[in-house]
Amino acid sequence: MKGYKEMYFTLFNRITDVIRELEAIQSESEEAFLSQDPEQNILQIHRKEKHE
Repeated sequence: MKGYKEMYFTLFNRITDVIRELEAIQSESEEAFLSQDPEQNILQIHRKEKHE
């Protein structure tokens, strides 16, 4: 199988690029979340009331 090394290196480099892009997106999302009003960052859980 000729050129398998080139195929492997291409795949490795593209996967590495995608991982870096996902890390950047995660960082941007975290920064956007943390830049909000702190009271909006609180997880609120609402219970459903049972109707009898």
